Amino acid sequence: MDQRLNGDIANASSPGAIALEDRWCAHTYKPLPVVITRAQGAWVHDDAGRRYLDMMSAYSAVNVGHSHPRILTALTEQASKVAVVSRAFHTDRLGPFLERLCALTGLDGACPMNSGAEAVETAVKAARRWGYRHRGIPANQAEIIVASGNFHGRTTTIISFSSEEAYREGFGPYTPGFRVVPFGDLDALAAAIGPNTAAVLLEPIQGEAGIVLPPAGYLKGVREACDRTGILMILDEIQSGLGRTGRWFAHQHEGIKPDGLCLGKALGGGVLPVSAFVARRDVIDVFDPGSHGSTFGGNPLAAAVGLEALAVIEEEGLVQRSAELGAHLMDRLRGLNSPLIRDIRGLGLWVGLEIDPARATARQVVEDWMRRGVLSKETHDTVVRLAPPLMIAPEDLDWAVDRLAETLAALA
Repeated sequence: MDQRLNGDIANASSPGAIALEDRWCAHTYKPLPVVITRAQGAWVHDDAGRRYLDMMSAYSAVNVGHSHPRILTALTEQASKVAVVSRAFHTDRLGPFLERLCALTGLDGACPMNSGAEAVETAVKAARRWGYRHRGIPANQAEIIVASGNFHGRTTTIISFSSEEAYREGFGPYTPGFRVVPFGDLDALAAAIGPNTAAVLLEPIQGEAGIVLPPAGYLKGVREACDRTGILMILDEIQSGLGRTGRWFAHQHEGIKPDGLCLGKALGGGVLPVSAFVARRDVIDVFDPGSHGSTFGGNPLAAAVGLEALAVIEEEGLVQRSAELGAHLMDRLRGLNSPLIRDIRGLGLWVGLEIDPARATARQVVEDWMRRGVLSKETHDTVVRLAPPLMIAPEDLDWAVDRLAETLAALA
């Protein structure tokens, strides 16, 4: 059913709720004018009772769907026993969680954290200390190579190696020790590797940049360059991992294995911030008591939810579902033949629509699509991101594309 029959979306959500948030919350986001009050599966409801299809999944944090019953059971059962005791003590939940995570990645150990940015910060610290201890880099001279267009988080260290001025302006002085090379350019990467290089840190697919895929063979080439020069290859799969691209991890499309892996978002089952830096043994073992930590990182509640999230993804076949529905989604999108679309790129259930700025902005597209009952988000004014929960029904996915066709026709 056309969701517009339920009323005018522009007036559906309470202006009071939006105004209250706007008054008291730092203006770090520009949300769409909708107030979400409950959610189930791939659908969310606003405070006027109107239903929308979620094509964002909270930037991949809700891969298993909203309010998954198994996740909620794991959450409530563990919370009723013990939720947080800090890493000052052992618990019976952390070991099984990290054991499963290491088995999935093929790596040897993990450092549990909370947010994705914390996982990346952990990777940066590990790479630097590893460089001093194992590569003989002089003290305080370690360098990490990153790619232009990257998005790894918003801490002061991470924005220091961003190429987006909007993320950096007014937040200096910036942390040194990073070299930025063009994403997808193996020659530039090879030229940047020097005696003080400890690691290369990359997203296998750049999400915030607009679902940007590198040339075929790029990750394999990076792996070979790292092996040749004896430096670490660390991948940030916080958005691309855990089934989003049709494999457990995006790097598996090229048959490689990194030395370190940053994970988060979907690891929390859509209910908690859960992240981890997973690495080979000599990398994870650079940490010793007191060198790193987090009060909430690895708490028993997060570990129980993370373990169940991994089980749900595996047992409900969400990785294969992402591959199959992702291929169907790409076929449907390519069949739209809209003059507003300049490019369609993606992998699995993760797609970016590049909008012709001469015809419309991505914000106009997502706002009109919202009025038709589908929620998404723009990035960099020109790209509409499509990333539904991996459990989305095929007919719901088709319904969203049909509404998108209406949006594009209206704006054209």
